[in-house]
Amino acid sequence: MLVYQRTVGGWPKMVNDVKVKYDHPLTAAERAAARAATPKSDATIDNEATTREIRYLVATFRSTQNLAYRAAAEKGIRYLLQMQYPNGGFPQYYPDLSSYRHQITYNDDAMVRALLVLRDVARGANGFSVVDAALLEPAKQAVARGIDCILKTQYVQNGQLTAWCAQHDEKTLLPAKARAFELASLSGMETVNIVRFLMDTENPTPAIKKSIEAAVTWLQAVQLTGYTIKDVPNPKLPKGYDRVIVPEAGSTIWARFYDLTTNQPLYVGRDSRPYPALADIEYERRTGYAYAGTWPEKLLSRDYPRWQQKWNPAAPAAPKQ
Repeated sequence: MLVYQRTVGGWPKMVNDVKVKYDHPLTAAERAAARAATPKSDATIDNEATTREIRYLVATFRSTQNLAYRAAAEKGIRYLLQMQYPNGGFPQYYPDLSSYRHQITYNDDAMVRALLVLRDVARGANGFSVVDAALLEPAKQAVARGIDCILKTQYVQNGQLTAWCAQHDEKTLLPAKARAFELASLSGMETVNIVRFLMDTENPTPAIKKSIEAAVTWLQAVQLTGYTIKDVPNPKLPKGYDRVIVPEAGSTIWARFYDLTTNQPLYVGRDSRPYPALADIEYERRTGYAYAGTWPEKLLSRDYPRWQQKWNPAAPAAPKQ
């Protein structure tokens, strides 16, 4: 983990197109190659990179008291502080801001995970009381800016707050396209942990409460009741199965992407064209990407009612799932 840390303080998720695996013993040649790559600009918060390492190193320092582990974790925390935009957003990569890497990235919870680390630093929670006290105030301010960015990026549809896109333009704050099959849209997946992050705010402001309530209302409105997604065996297909959305009594799912104007589910393949049904896109994508799931289920049935009872008991109760 120490040899993979980049000079800038973060970690890569891939090396030469191979996922970084810390349970893989390094040969002398691999260790030398890793050390030679430390100046590279491929540090990222995508796929849990950097936040995973910071948390692991903090925990390992606590059990070993090896100062090198704490120093590496603190360098990683400073990287998170450095990569944050002045408006509070986080790019997917830093300092490599090419392609869509410069966009504010909620995709796969990247920004939320970064803010959770910084919140733990600010609170001294989850073992982070051991890090340099000089990091506490910058972390606290970074979390405040992050919350401000979250509130400002929540999409307004016909005058109503709704949800978030997986990526937002770092200048206009509007939903933005990333990969060919990731159009500017509203996310039934990324919205969930953004809401959970906001719900963990101590003494939430009226704006934070309004944001949470609006996002929950949107998630309730766009749920696909009476449907499920499943992998159906089919030996004639390359993977031996097909992934389908089918009716099922008592089941509820959500789409990953929803149209910014109509809230209709979108299914987008590598041709970047939105289709109304999962079956309309190519086999490789529909079996290789999560286009539908049950992500909001526990948020709506458990987490939100608890938060509502604590902070907003006068609001209407969420309907049972």
